[in-house]
Amino acid sequence: MPAKHRGEKAASAASLETFLEMMAAERGAAGNTLDAYRRDLDDYCNAIIDAGKSLQNVATDDIRTYLLGLKSRGFAASTSARRLSAIRQLHRFLCSEGQRKDDPAAILEGPKQALKLPKILSVSEVERLLNTANAMRDAAQGDPAASLHTARIACLLELLYATGLRVSELVSLPKTAARRKEPMILVRGKGGRERLVPLSEPARRAMRLYRGLLEKTDPRAAAGAWLFPAEGKSGHLSRQLFARDLKTVAAAAGIATARVSPHVLRHAFASHLLQNGADLRIVQELLGHADISTTQIYTHVLDERMKAMVRDLHPLNDAKSSRQ
Repeated sequence: MPAKHRGEKAASAASLETFLEMMAAERGAAGNTLDAYRRDLDDYCNAIIDAGKSLQNVATDDIRTYLLGLKSRGFAASTSARRLSAIRQLHRFLCSEGQRKDDPAAILEGPKQALKLPKILSVSEVERLLNTANAMRDAAQGDPAASLHTARIACLLELLYATGLRVSELVSLPKTAARRKEPMILVRGKGGRERLVPLSEPARRAMRLYRGLLEKTDPRAAAGAWLFPAEGKSGHLSRQLFARDLKTVAAAAGIATARVSPHVLRHAFASHLLQNGADLRIVQELLGHADISTTQIYTHVLDERMKAMVRDLHPLNDAKSSRQ
């Protein structure tokens, strides 16, 4: 590699590290988020350096060429859109830090993407899922290990549908969540942001039953810091194990396992609230979305509700009106 290219690569790498440090310190970006940014931006930096440019002198047409190259490499439109978002943030940061006077990514538009509606389950399907989990728990009575395992699954499902937590937030709840007298739990979400989430009575009941069995069956695990303790580095239940248990319950409930995941239940929580009249801003707060635009993937539910309201409530609707 020519000396000039080595210098450009070193300068770009230093700028990228400074950007990632800012994301961690000022925006509270989690480790997985930082890793994703690093992968996307490393690919971008390597591409522009191979083209003889650096972060300090890359032009808008160079970035456009990079994005077109992603398509020819077989990347999906969603990947290109994600990378453009990261590139925009990086160049905006470089301008704010005085490393560049112009922003070459500011006027670029991302690829058009087909709207993907979130997968959800109907209210009756979620009810069937919860009833199956509770029935499995009741059937395991008399076998301490099976009773504890099935009580944990039932508790997780009740909590997830009652709160809409991210699966990472759910499995890492502290055991103090079960001790609150108020029907609320304090959740630490993305970026260290905290929020209070209401708990339904069925969820509180399932949590008390599970913790009671845990304290009786495995006092050592119950004494730990986590609501759902488990063997392993983290000390709490893994997302993968919960997802596997959830599919076991789905199969027993007669629901296709491909349609069910922890995130699908989070979608169901949000969609069912909106169907029943909840405000989008309230759902945003409950889900822990920093930006309302993230919550707006559920507006298809609002659209259907508004159509139904006009159909059923408008005084001059053709179905109700006597006008000819």
